[in-house]
Amino acid sequence: MARAAVLGRLAWTLGEVAEIVHETPRVASLYLNVPDWPGHLAGQHLDVRLTADDGYQTERSYSIASAPEEPRVAMTVERLDDGEVSPYLVGELKVGDKLELRGPIGGYFVWRASESRPLLLIGGGSGVVPLMAMLRHRATAATKAPARMLYSSRTLSDIIYRAELERLGSTSDGLGVFHTLTREKPPGWDGFTRRLDEAMLKAVAWHRSEMPAVFVCGPTSFVEAAASLLVGMDYEADWIKTERFGATGG
Repeated sequence: MARAAVLGRLAWTLGEVAEIVHETPRVASLYLNVPDWPGHLAGQHLDVRLTADDGYQTERSYSIASAPEEPRVAMTVERLDDGEVSPYLVGELKVGDKLELRGPIGGYFVWRASESRPLLLIGGGSGVVPLMAMLRHRATAATKAPARMLYSSRTLSDIIYRAELERLGSTSDGLGVFHTLTREKPPGWDGFTRRLDEAMLKAVAWHRSEMPAVFVCGPTSFVEAAASLLVGMDYEADWIKTERFGATGG
């Protein structure tokens, strides 16, 4: 009911596609100019509405990928072959096209750079998108909380934001970026090569005495596994905020 009330106060607006960046063979980031955008927090999402020539409408929700400080609103979309919306957004949308948007939405899964507690981000697949907004937000902060990200992808070519994550992780500003690949081990790969497990989390996660702020995002099974493992490591449940990506039809 609370979410419905918030949505009721949000109006649809138009955003114009300014840039399209292909992150992987199936994933693209859309950078939008939205003149009346009210601003957002890192971790929030927005709704997109498409209207067909015959009047049929469909909506989907997407995490916001851009930091609050950025002038454009970005969302990163994975194309689902049987989807209604994502094949259009990834395969047909062009620079200059306009999209109906509503947002920002959500107040629970958000992080502010003023937070001093260590930050632990755990992402699976496209669940990295809101976590990337947090890292981009952190990069703009004068005082940066120590942070670690553990990102699970199927293959090397499936890693979204790969080059940017490498750059952010090499700046020596207290951020550590860790990867695991679940379906391959490329030559020279020095990251993990298995599904998330306790040993992996113990190697990456902050000790519970640090009382970190934790954000986990990805498919439901991934999120539930990560949260259960962290609780098993004596993390307090209220330190852990989760967001699940379920099947939405794309």
